[in-house]
Amino acid sequence: MAKIAIVGASGKLGGATLSALLTHKLAPPSDIIALTSSTPDSQTWSKLAATGVEVRHARFEDSATFERALEGVERFFLVSTPNISLDFGVAMDFDGTVEGEKRGRESHHKNVIDAAVKAGVKWITYSSLAFGFSSSVGAADTSRAGVMRAHLRTEAYLRSVSAAYGINVTILREGLYNESWPLYLGYFDVSNAQSERDVVPLASDGKISWTAIHDLGVASAIVLSSASENVEFVGKTLYLSTRPEIAKTVEEIAQIVGKARGRDVQVKIVGRQEHERYYVEEQGKPKPAVEWWASTYEALENRECLVDDPTLEKLLSRVGLKPIPIEETVAAMIKGQGS
Repeated sequence: MAKIAIVGASGKLGGATLSALLTHKLAPPSDIIALTSSTPDSQTWSKLAATGVEVRHARFEDSATFERALEGVERFFLVSTPNISLDFGVAMDFDGTVEGEKRGRESHHKNVIDAAVKAGVKWITYSSLAFGFSSSVGAADTSRAGVMRAHLRTEAYLRSVSAAYGINVTILREGLYNESWPLYLGYFDVSNAQSERDVVPLASDGKISWTAIHDLGVASAIVLSSASENVEFVGKTLYLSTRPEIAKTVEEIAQIVGKARGRDVQVKIVGRQEHERYYVEEQGKPKPAVEWWASTYEALENRECLVDDPTLEKLLSRVGLKPIPIEETVAAMIKGQGS
């Protein structure tokens, strides 16, 4: 079988994908390469090596490390860089047309994609985000969410590389993590849930097709291990999200959180300007981060994250699984901190 490399293999999505490949025997350990920014003397390196896969060092900032790490790799899972601060400020609105403008996370992704081309990778699968869904056209190439901008620019670059070099590309717009609900609920502090605010101000709200990281890892692993000529995946943009009938607003998440902690939590819609003022001045959050994140709520209100696509459920069913409900994740996170 072809060699599969996963960047961020010790992280959340990369780790879940690696685990799924091994747990469901979708690929033998000898055919998997775990890429990490850690060094051989670290615990992270040792834990990855203990799974039986090959471990290689690679850093987003250094394309040469990726070119070496991807040697002999046919399939590469590019999990987006977690360095979100690259997107703050003018990078959030960079449109890719003006030379010298500050670029966001896509600058790191470009480093890696260029390295993959040089290393001879045949198929790149990219973990994008499940913003921009349209009930009329499906995947859209615009979004009101600042968090999505670098993903859209990376997707565009991947398509241009595919056209220029004949590399297969699959884009996975991964559903908003079940586990990320605290961020959407006003940076809710799960570790101090009992003492957290009872009223949470938010810029806006909207339905979200919440999706568990575990499920995304399984679905991503199935795509990565499929036949390279599989027209179901190659050249496609796929949404991996739960269905609209079980989608939840952030306000509904607050109700679930209230039930789990034994005291109600209410959402108060205050508009973007007040949202930014509150979290910067009263909660002490960094202004660039708050301004970047606040636009997310406009996207939710615009129904960008209400996904109607059966792909995730179909992929999970291949290994006998069903999506993990957001209620289960919330309860486990609250209980886990209180035990």
